[in-house]
Amino acid sequence: MEHTRLGTTGLQVSRICLGMMSFGDPARGGHPWSLPEEESRAVIKRALDAGITFFDTANVYSAGSSEEITGRALADFADREDVVLATKVHGRMRPGPNGAGLSRKAVLAELDASLTRLGTDYIDLYQIHRWDPATPIEETLEALDSAVRSGKVRYLGASSMWAWQFSKALHLAGEHGWHRFVSMQDHYNLLHREEEREMLPLCADEGIGVIPWSPLARGRLTRDWDETTNRSETDEFGRKLYNDADRVIVERVAEVAEARGVPRAQVALAWVLSKPVVTAPIVGVTKDRHLDDAVAAVDLRLSAEEIARLEEPYTPHEVVGFS
Repeated sequence: MEHTRLGTTGLQVSRICLGMMSFGDPARGGHPWSLPEEESRAVIKRALDAGITFFDTANVYSAGSSEEITGRALADFADREDVVLATKVHGRMRPGPNGAGLSRKAVLAELDASLTRLGTDYIDLYQIHRWDPATPIEETLEALDSAVRSGKVRYLGASSMWAWQFSKALHLAGEHGWHRFVSMQDHYNLLHREEEREMLPLCADEGIGVIPWSPLARGRLTRDWDETTNRSETDEFGRKLYNDADRVIVERVAEVAEARGVPRAQVALAWVLSKPVVTAPIVGVTKDRHLDDAVAAVDLRLSAEEIARLEEPYTPHEVVGFS
């Protein structure tokens, strides 16, 4: 497994980040397709054995049970200093006016709750899951800065938002001497390339690490267009992300994969990894072969002609997932 620095920081992360949304109590939260603890632990152990050291979860995944499973597994299978543990804050975790969002009260309360569930004294990468229009960004940034200065957080990251919002946050942090965001977790894959317009150039210019979510388009890029899975049949949000015009890109992935003699997932991930601005795609897995494909993709180099063929049919998409 290759490792690289997260943006311009000194933090080394594996080129594949394991997304922990796949792991959680199916009866908690809104992910009935997630793997229960024993099955999750087997995948996490396999990932560690393959050299993956970067793990991304969130407080809202399976109502906190993803963090619980992640924390127990990493404590049992790894040395804490050998892994980079990331989680996120923003979504609703409890009823009431302060049970969600990015107010100082919410950020610091949810940080402590995540630390408890993860069973650790600190989080390597603490990310805001979304932008909170109801809270001044200055309040959020100051709260995050205090979390770093307290020793509970090592680095700060952000997730899906408009480029102007991210630029504003970076500028304000610099202006006030607060710790800045060092990473952007955004929606980027062969079926959704809108981030190439503004966000990715901004990240490249500012030295921000990019860790895309859904690099396989929720599995769309790994199977025939009309084929479904347990997750796709219950994933209401996923239905909003892609459209029938994307079918031709899925077919191109299949053609390149067949010519190469490799699974489609390897081709789709190799394309993401070919982009210099990308640090590590966040890959969700529920089966051993999913993990094996992710690891193998790191060593797969696509030719310029293959990349051009994969990219040529792209059409603009509506941007969703920012709220």
